[in-house]
Amino acid sequence: MGELDSSLGLAAKALSLYAKRSDVLATNLANADTPNYRARDIDFRRALGQEQSRRQVLDTVVSRPGHMTLGGETGTAALRYRAATQSSLDGNSVDAATERGEFAANAVRYQAALRFVDGRVKSILAAVRGD
Repeated sequence: MGELDSSLGLAAKALSLYAKRSDVLATNLANADTPNYRARDIDFRRALGQEQSRRQVLDTVVSRPGHMTLGGETGTAALRYRAATQSSLDGNSVDAATERGEFAANAVRYQAALRFVDGRVKSILAAVRGD
Protein backbone atom coordinates (compact mmCIF):
# COMPACT_ATOMS: atom_id res chain seq x y z
CA MET A 1 0.00 0.00 0.00
CA GLY A 2 2.96 2.30 0.59
CA GLU A 3 3.94 1.96 -3.05
CA LEU A 4 0.46 3.03 -4.13
CA ASP A 5 0.62 6.01 -1.79
CA SER A 6 3.99 7.04 -3.17
CA SER A 7 2.82 6.69 -6.77
CA LEU A 8 -0.21 8.90 -6.12
CA GLY A 9 2.00 11.49 -4.47
CA LEU A 10 0.51 14.50 -2.78
CA ALA A 11 -2.65 14.37 -4.90
CA ALA A 12 -4.25 11.76 -2.64
CA LYS A 13 -3.33 13.75 0.46
CA ALA A 14 -4.67 16.93 -1.14
CA LEU A 15 -7.92 15.11 -1.87
CA SER A 16 -8.20 14.16 1.79
CA LEU A 17 -7.50 17.74 2.89
CA TYR A 18 -10.12 19.13 0.50
CA ALA A 19 -12.65 16.71 1.99
CA LYS A 20 -11.75 17.82 5.53
CA ARG A 21 -11.95 21.46 4.50
CA SER A 22 -15.44 20.83 3.15
CA ASP A 23 -16.40 19.50 6.58
CA VAL A 24 -14.99 22.60 8.30
CA LEU A 25 -16.78 24.97 5.92
CA ALA A 26 -20.05 23.05 6.26
CA THR A 27 -19.71 23.26 10.05
CA ASN A 28 -19.25 27.02 9.76
CA LEU A 29 -22.41 27.30 7.67
CA ALA A 30 -24.35 25.09 10.07
CA ASN A 31 -23.32 27.37 12.94
CA ALA A 32 -24.08 30.65 11.18
CA ASP A 33 -26.72 31.49 13.82
CA THR A 34 -24.88 30.12 16.86
CA PRO A 35 -23.94 32.89 19.31
CA ASN A 36 -20.19 33.32 19.86
CA TYR A 37 -19.30 30.76 17.18
CA ARG A 38 -16.05 31.65 15.43
CA ALA A 39 -15.63 30.54 11.83
CA ARG A 40 -12.67 28.27 11.14
CA ASP A 41 -10.79 27.23 8.05
CA ILE A 42 -7.91 24.98 7.15
CA ASP A 43 -4.69 26.62 6.07
CA PHE A 44 -4.38 24.34 3.06
CA ARG A 45 -0.79 25.20 2.15
CA ARG A 46 0.40 24.65 5.68
CA ALA A 47 -1.51 21.35 5.99
CA LEU A 48 -0.15 20.07 2.69
CA GLY A 49 3.32 21.16 3.76
CA GLN A 50 2.84 19.14 6.93
CA GLU A 51 1.93 16.12 4.87
CA GLN A 52 4.81 16.64 2.49
CA SER A 53 7.43 16.91 5.19
CA ARG A 54 5.76 14.14 7.22
CA ARG A 55 6.04 16.06 10.46
CA GLN A 56 4.30 14.91 13.57
CA VAL A 57 0.59 15.70 13.22
CA LEU A 58 -1.38 16.90 16.22
CA ASP A 59 -5.03 16.27 17.11
CA THR A 60 -7.48 19.13 16.83
CA VAL A 61 -7.85 21.14 20.03
CA VAL A 62 -11.41 21.52 21.28
CA SER A 63 -11.98 24.74 23.20
CA ARG A 64 -15.30 23.75 24.76
CA PRO A 65 -17.04 20.45 25.50
CA GLY A 66 -19.50 19.55 22.77
CA HIS A 67 -17.56 21.18 19.94
CA MET A 68 -17.09 18.99 16.92
CA THR A 69 -13.60 17.75 16.19
CA LEU A 70 -12.23 17.01 12.78
CA GLY A 71 -10.33 13.98 13.95
CA GLY A 72 -7.74 12.46 11.71
CA GLU A 73 -4.71 14.07 10.17
CA THR A 74 -5.37 17.79 10.06
CA GLY A 75 -3.72 19.22 13.15
CA THR A 76 -3.99 22.49 15.00
CA ALA A 77 -1.18 23.96 12.91
CA ALA A 78 -3.45 23.98 9.86
CA LEU A 79 -6.84 24.76 11.48
CA ARG A 80 -7.24 28.49 11.96
CA TYR A 81 -9.95 30.92 12.97
CA ARG A 82 -11.18 33.03 10.07
CA ALA A 83 -10.95 36.80 10.57
CA ALA A 84 -14.41 38.32 10.92
CA THR A 85 -15.40 40.42 7.90
CA GLN A 86 -18.30 42.08 9.69
CA SER A 87 -19.15 42.59 13.32
CA SER A 88 -22.19 40.98 14.90
CA LEU A 89 -24.00 41.57 18.16
CA ASP A 90 -23.97 37.89 19.12
CA GLY A 91 -20.23 37.40 18.57
CA ASN A 92 -20.67 35.04 15.61
CA SER A 93 -17.98 35.53 12.96
CA VAL A 94 -19.56 33.44 10.18
CA ASP A 95 -20.25 35.33 6.95
CA ALA A 96 -22.55 32.98 5.05
CA ALA A 97 -21.70 34.46 1.63
CA THR A 98 -17.97 34.01 2.24
CA GLU A 99 -18.46 30.46 3.50
CA ARG A 100 -20.62 29.49 0.49
CA GLY A 101 -18.02 30.95 -1.89
CA GLU A 102 -15.17 29.11 -0.16
CA PHE A 103 -17.23 25.92 -0.12
CA ALA A 104 -17.91 26.17 -3.87
CA ALA A 105 -14.24 26.90 -4.68
CA ASN A 106 -13.16 24.01 -2.48
CA ALA A 107 -15.62 21.69 -4.25
CA VAL A 108 -14.10 22.60 -7.64
CA ARG A 109 -10.59 21.91 -6.32
CA TYR A 110 -11.78 18.63 -4.82
CA GLN A 111 -13.22 17.55 -8.18
CA ALA A 112 -9.97 18.45 -9.96
CA ALA A 113 -7.89 16.47 -7.45
CA LEU A 114 -10.32 13.56 -7.72
CA ARG A 115 -9.98 13.51 -11.51
CA PHE A 116 -6.20 13.61 -11.22
CA VAL A 117 -6.13 10.71 -8.73
CA ASP A 118 -8.62 8.77 -10.86
CA GLY A 119 -6.42 9.23 -13.94
CA ARG A 120 -3.34 8.16 -12.01
CA VAL A 121 -5.08 5.02 -10.70
CA LYS A 122 -6.28 4.16 -14.21
CA SER A 123 -2.72 4.53 -15.49
CA ILE A 124 -1.39 2.25 -12.77
CA LEU A 125 -4.06 -0.36 -13.50
CA ALA A 126 -3.28 -0.20 -17.20
CA ALA A 127 0.42 -0.74 -16.43
CA VAL A 128 -0.39 -3.71 -14.19
CA ARG A 129 -2.64 -5.28 -16.84
CA GLY A 130 -0.07 -4.60 -19.55
CA ASP A 131 -2.34 -2.42 -21.71
